[in-house]
Amino acid sequence: MPFFKKYIRSCLFIALVIISLSACGYHLRGRGSVWPPGMKRICVPVFKNTTGRFELDLKLTRSVINELIARTQVGIEPDQNKAQGLLLGEITSFKAQPIAFSSAGAASRYKITVVTSVVFTDLLTERVIFADDNFTYVDEYEVPTGLDYETMENQAIDRLAEKYARQLVVSLLEGF
Repeated sequence: MPFFKKYIRSCLFIALVIISLSACGYHLRGRGSVWPPGMKRICVPVFKNTTGRFELDLKLTRSVINELIARTQVGIEPDQNKAQGLLLGEITSFKAQPIAFSSAGAASRYKITVVTSVVFTDLLTERVIFADDNFTYVDEYEVPTGLDYETMENQAIDRLAEKYARQLVVSLLEGF
């Protein structure tokens, strides 16, 4: 009988937790897709680059466009006046920091951080659908002994651009 009482208490406790969570308005962060119905053409100008990192603007913009096409089936319209949506981006920070060192004291692993400001606007309603002044993506890469730091960083930025674009488009679609 003592086991049965503990079982009943446990079930009651779990039921109370579930009820209290639903009663307080607890919900998952995503609100479902916020993509405007009927939006078929968007303009994505090259991201503004205030960091001075060569071609970072082109790589991020190209990756975002590719991800948008793959996930939303939208067309990219170069003329903002003919577009239904506008995605503006500005790269506000780029950092590559050494985080690990070889036995010889040379940096062997780096952390890259890219911070952007992003605004997505429905041009038909002139409503901002998504805005984030601090959209951040962080990644790491290694520089094996004997290989060129700059070459490895460029390859890491290519990978970072794809991952950044995936994260941004998911945020656009899910309304985070």
